[in-house]
Amino acid sequence: MNKTFYNVSTRTSVSEITKTALVAALYVAVTTVLAVVSFGAIQFRLAEMFNYLALYHRRYIVAVTLGVIIANFMSPTWPIDVPVGGLATFLVILLCRAVTKKIKNDITKMAVTALIFAFSMFTVAGQLSILYHLPFFYTWYTVALGELLSMAVGGVIMNILKKKIDFTK
Repeated sequence: MNKTFYNVSTRTSVSEITKTALVAALYVAVTTVLAVVSFGAIQFRLAEMFNYLALYHRRYIVAVTLGVIIANFMSPTWPIDVPVGGLATFLVILLCRAVTKKIKNDITKMAVTALIFAFSMFTVAGQLSILYHLPFFYTWYTVALGELLSMAVGGVIMNILKKKIDFTK
């Protein structure tokens, strides 16, 4: 057997794919377990804490986006939620990475990210407003508040995990 078959780049690729798949699966699992509060005009999607991982390594951009896309198939509004939610997540994560790139303090970086994600909930409010004729601004307020709360609780959890796990590797 050729000993170079299992070279470093192969192991790295397998490692990258594994970490990406693991985070996507965790996103889906947390959303599924808390499905009753993960969708709708008032929501608390704790899995949003995984958004912070994308600040530490670009592999998590794909991981979280895939997690959102798969989890959104469980949404009552999935025909719109899957493409819109997936694209919105992808774009907002890219925006957060760009905005927080030069911020050194992790807590500040997480706070800025939480605020950007909360603001971005106009996409969810728009979907709910169109499909269920809910008032746009009130729905945006409730969904953004839920997102901010999710990101705050998730931020505490991720900060604790960050002390034990190096998210940059």
